[in-house]
Amino acid sequence: MSEAGARALPPARRSGQPFAHPESLSLDSSFFSSPPVNFLQELPSYRSIARRRTTIPSRDKQSGTLLKPTDSYSSQLEGRITENLNSQSIRKYALNISEKRRLRNIQETQMKYLSEWDQWKRYSSKSWKRFIGKAREMTTHLELWREDIRSIEGKFGTGIQSYFSFLRFLVLLNLVIFLIIFMLVLLPVLLTKYNITNSTFVLIPSKDTDVQCTVYPISSSGLIYFYSYVIDLLSGTGFLEETCLFYGHYTIDGVKFQNFTYDLPLAYLLSTIAYLALSLLWIVKRSVEGFKINLIRSEEHFQSYCNKIFAGWDFCITNRSMADLKHSSLRYELRADLEEERIRQKIAERTSEETIRIYSLRLFLNCIVLAVLAACFYAIYRATIFSQEHMKKEIDKMVFGENLLILYLPSIVITLANFITPMIFAKIIHYEDYSPGFEIRLTILRCVFMRLATICVLVFTLGSKITSCDNYSCELCGYNQKLYPCWETQVGQEMYKLMIFDLIIILAVTLFVDFPRKLLVTYCSSWKLIQCWGQQEFAIPDNVLGIVYGQTICWIGAFFSPLLPAIATLKFIIIFYVKEMSLLYTCRPSPRQFRASNSNFFFLLVLLIGLCLAIIPLTISMARIPSSKACGPFTNFNTTWEVVPKTVSTFPSSLQSLVYGITSEAFAVPFFMIICLIMFYFIALAGAHKRVVVQLREQLSLESRDKRYLIQKLTEAQRDMKNRLDYQ
Repeated sequence: MSEAGARALPPARRSGQPFAHPESLSLDSSFFSSPPVNFLQELPSYRSIARRRTTIPSRDKQSGTLLKPTDSYSSQLEGRITENLNSQSIRKYALNISEKRRLRNIQETQMKYLSEWDQWKRYSSKSWKRFIGKAREMTTHLELWREDIRSIEGKFGTGIQSYFSFLRFLVLLNLVIFLIIFMLVLLPVLLTKYNITNSTFVLIPSKDTDVQCTVYPISSSGLIYFYSYVIDLLSGTGFLEETCLFYGHYTIDGVKFQNFTYDLPLAYLLSTIAYLALSLLWIVKRSVEGFKINLIRSEEHFQSYCNKIFAGWDFCITNRSMADLKHSSLRYELRADLEEERIRQKIAERTSEETIRIYSLRLFLNCIVLAVLAACFYAIYRATIFSQEHMKKEIDKMVFGENLLILYLPSIVITLANFITPMIFAKIIHYEDYSPGFEIRLTILRCVFMRLATICVLVFTLGSKITSCDNYSCELCGYNQKLYPCWETQVGQEMYKLMIFDLIIILAVTLFVDFPRKLLVTYCSSWKLIQCWGQQEFAIPDNVLGIVYGQTICWIGAFFSPLLPAIATLKFIIIFYVKEMSLLYTCRPSPRQFRASNSNFFFLLVLLIGLCLAIIPLTISMARIPSSKACGPFTNFNTTWEVVPKTVSTFPSSLQSLVYGITSEAFAVPFFMIICLIMFYFIALAGAHKRVVVQLREQLSLESRDKRYLIQKLTEAQRDMKNRLDYQ
């Protein structure tokens, strides 16, 4: 090694660990003089930069040597903090304790030269931030199910913990939705009904409406059997139909207080818009963090392997069995990555004949998938029509089981479709020759579409029956008044039945399938059939799809059944404890585990899809289908949305002009163009950030190569010095 190479060693020693033996440290210090430019130009990072000619290295003006990145960063950081003390916080910088203390001392020194007003603002800002931090720390102790979720996290890892945290989020979301509806709709009605305040109901004024359209027979006369109360409780008919649970109970125009009149139709519509907007904003806010993680996640396979090996362990696990499960999960992920790499290589080597064959097979299998979906949708359509046509029979003309079966026939068909189709999709996906990761994502996507589309099929089937006009009274009222005198209430009853039936199925599967299966696996493990059956897996995607399915029902049904969010809140609370008991005592975690960051983003993405699908039928029912003339607050309006133009017409003329101007095309077109420009700006900004991330990754790679190069030179220098000493 040359003498110039030996002189290049002191910077590595000053920035790293001691490297030389004691005898090498006793050499003349002139041997370790400052490194010349020629040696630093041999670094891999310098060669890469010089080859690409993208940047010009910064040089020291006095010595002409290259500045070290750490020195440049420290000087820039110190200058930035000392120049702008108000907006910078030392905690956010990745520095050691001594550097942070030194910068804090600089801040305290500069504080002495500030005015008293600036010093007071600085101290008050620090005190306020300290108070906010303490308040947030106190609120963490008030979190719902905090100890239960932490216990689950410690025993089963962050993947399963994210499912229960997501379930807690849905409980809070439905509770807030219920409070919105309660404050805007239910509270004024209850205050007036029970004479708590000095207010009266404002009845809906009579309008030129045919008498046939206002007929609304609620209950039948005669002898009522005991089991009819059970049917009413499970289906929302009978005595429940007259309560505030459903839309038809709110057949008033407003509530008149002493100083003002409360417009109930407008409040009813605004409550629906408010809970949909709140759900959208809350979901987007929670998904932003997970989206950032997925956006900057590396697409390089080598880095994926390194992340799994060096950073894949979940340090929240304290249970031995879960640690073994995590080991097997990491092995499975590595095998899946290797399998994906093998499939990529296979695709690269695939001939044109093989490509045509596999794409033809995939086209055929996707046609089978579409046929399965179409068959399920048609079955739901026929079941809904059959149930709607026969549920008007008198109870005494049919037995208890027959009546209950007819009422719950659409729910039963939907549940069977949601149970059978995932197994069919899992069998089909094996023949499509996809990578393991893509197989999971495609199967989940198909199951999501199946579960959520079944609800939309049910709602659109009801809508087609409501608007089908085949007699004079139907044409007179605008909807099928004979079969649906108050169609909003009957749609709410269908959503209520779906909610109740979904809860019954979850409880029944846990009590009558999972627990007996656990007992058989525990006490009859010697039987080969039981060994093949095995213990039930706690599959996170399936459980998430189940609760998203229930939440979509709640979003659609809250307009037709205002108390449905309260029922959904109680339902999710019950599901939390049932799933916790099932996880602890009857199920075993799935070997295909989810990371918490990926899980949260996936859960919220599926929930956002459910929200978008829920908005579509709600918008159509409020804007296109005529309102019932026999019940509800919108009996004097052709559609629900007509209450908005009527309210705007009561505004002052200047405010009306402003509203009409905002909703006109002259405002909409420039506003749309501005939104597009802002969107393009953020897309370009995201692309720039992604390029910066790629450059930083390349810089980290070059830094590691520099260290490896310096260690190699260091080893050679030590060997040369040892040989010189032995020679002397």
